[in-house]
Amino acid sequence: MFLTLFDFAGTFVFALSGATAGVRRRLDLFGVLVLSFAAAAAGGITRDVLIGALPPVAIRDWVYPVIAGIAALIVFFRYPLIERLKHPVQLFDAAGLALFAVSGTQKALIFDMNPLAAAMLGVLSGIGGGMVRDIMLAEIPTVLRAEVYAVAALAGAAVVVAGELLGIAPHIGMIAGGLLCFVLRVLAIRHNWQIAIAAPPSEDDRRKD
Repeated sequence: MFLTLFDFAGTFVFALSGATAGVRRRLDLFGVLVLSFAAAAAGGITRDVLIGALPPVAIRDWVYPVIAGIAALIVFFRYPLIERLKHPVQLFDAAGLALFAVSGTQKALIFDMNPLAAAMLGVLSGIGGGMVRDIMLAEIPTVLRAEVYAVAALAGAAVVVAGELLGIAPHIGMIAGGLLCFVLRVLAIRHNWQIAIAAPPSEDDRRKD
């Protein structure tokens, strides 16, 4: 039940991020609905396919598209309220990243994945929605830029795995991991934390080669 609640919450906030990005790009209602569901479901579908939980719950259970649709309609018809938040897309994205990273890790552990694989699946689950949203809007996915994004998801997933190894109740590990991931991501946004960027060779270096 706790895992399902995290999945529902992650679906809702990722759907909000997708819908908000769609409204900003002036998509029509159908486009906003599609982008909202894609952002909300991509991470969970990826996770379920890789662990063999087929068909993926986001497709099998009607509740998930309904949640995504409600989020899209809220944003489409009440966008000024959403825009009052500072950086709404990034804020919703951070929440979705945290929720899906820890729920994806926990679900992978339930399916008897080893700790390292579970953490990696948690990261994929967390970053999937944002990647699909950005690609559909012809943007470079956040996870491929220099921002602290996947690292935050990995930190949250690691807490869930550590809790499992230490015999801590799963919901405690999920809450702690989700909070750590969310706080890291928000701090990275606020303070512009960056990961090292690859530097292309200078013109002089090219001439030497």
